[in-house]
Amino acid sequence: MVGQLRSVVLDCPNPAELASFYEDLLGAERLPYGDDTWVVIVANGTRLAFQLAPEYVAPVFPDPHASQQVHLDVVVDDVEKAEPKVLALGARLLQKDTGGWFRVYADPVGHPFCLVWLS
Repeated sequence: MVGQLRSVVLDCPNPAELASFYEDLLGAERLPYGDDTWVVIVANGTRLAFQLAPEYVAPVFPDPHASQQVHLDVVVDDVEKAEPKVLALGARLLQKDTGGWFRVYADPVGHPFCLVWLS
């Protein structure tokens, strides 16, 4: 082993705003340090960081010319109950018909993520 993963970092135009979305989505806690360029939250022991990228361009999903690079999977008990909540937080639905065990959304700045249910 060379090292251990510390954080997953998402580029964005406003780290504080995007961190707030994920705090509400994941029930996460914001770490006390940070500034206009860097914010870190922790959800169930996992660090998710948000880094200022002034020239940020949202990914396209699906993009026939490139991959989505990265996405997050968020486990929920009931997607029908979770979907209105995630949409109210500022997400948007990208793909509903996926074969029955996940749906694809975009966060407020366009990063794709999935709500996944295991039952």
